[in-house]
Amino acid sequence: MLPTTSRPVRAAAAALALLALAAAVALTQCAAGPARSTPSVRALTVATWNMCGVRQWHCEHTGDRDAKQRALKWLATTGGARVMLVQEACAGDMEAVREDLGRSWHTAFRAYTWRDGGGRIATVRCAGRGQGAAGHGILSAEPLSDVRSVPTQQPTVGVRRGVLCATVAAVDVRVCGAHLSPPGSDRAHSGWEFRDDQLRALVAAVPARRTVYGGDLNVGPPHERNPDAGVWPAAPYRTHRECDQATAAARTGRATHASGHKLDYLFTGLPKSRCQVRDTGASDHRALLIRVRTG
Repeated sequence: MLPTTSRPVRAAAAALALLALAAAVALTQCAAGPARSTPSVRALTVATWNMCGVRQWHCEHTGDRDAKQRALKWLATTGGARVMLVQEACAGDMEAVREDLGRSWHTAFRAYTWRDGGGRIATVRCAGRGQGAAGHGILSAEPLSDVRSVPTQQPTVGVRRGVLCATVAAVDVRVCGAHLSPPGSDRAHSGWEFRDDQLRALVAAVPARRTVYGGDLNVGPPHERNPDAGVWPAAPYRTHRECDQATAAARTGRATHASGHKLDYLFTGLPKSRCQVRDTGASDHRALLIRVRTG
């Protein structure tokens, strides 16, 4: 007959079992607790960069096609940009970068056009073989929806640029990339100003909060020393905040162009956590990157 276990031993065994059960419950609570109580913070990095990819627009000394494609990919792979607003790009380069980044990336592109004195409109082409149309666009690691061009006043004779918007549904953020007309853009009316109307149209196209918008706006910040400050509407610096805007009253920022001026901007109504200015070495414009909290 098997020996019976004494009462003290059985009591000790029961106590050990209870301790083990309590430890297991405690471990389960520790593991499960944070997952329930600490929500993940969602963030989005958006970049804007004028590639200076249209060589006939005084860009022949800013790097070759391969260098520009590498720089654009770097903004995504190292810079962490999940959305990129790109100006002075060639359609072929945009598509090549999208393919290199992977099947999850998406593009939206609008060609620049030229309107002559007779009212005829033609697409501006890049000079290199296989580069296609010159224009501006959006590269996104997430699908883009509700892609549309924003109607704006454009030169009667000359290059017509534009504003392009899309929704990144994965984070519920409306993004808009703009390339505004610099002074003298209208060959028939050199004194006409277009940036004021174009800025108003850009601001009217975005929501108050869940947006990131900007691009090459071809104008300095609206501080008192800028003679062109009057083209700015109030919303970009009041309703929204610019990437490099240090305080609510600030109207300056780091230079983004080789001339020493700030021409490139990113505005948002979301909380921003970082702003970077990056020299890609492949353009006369530096890239601007903003990180915002979307959760």
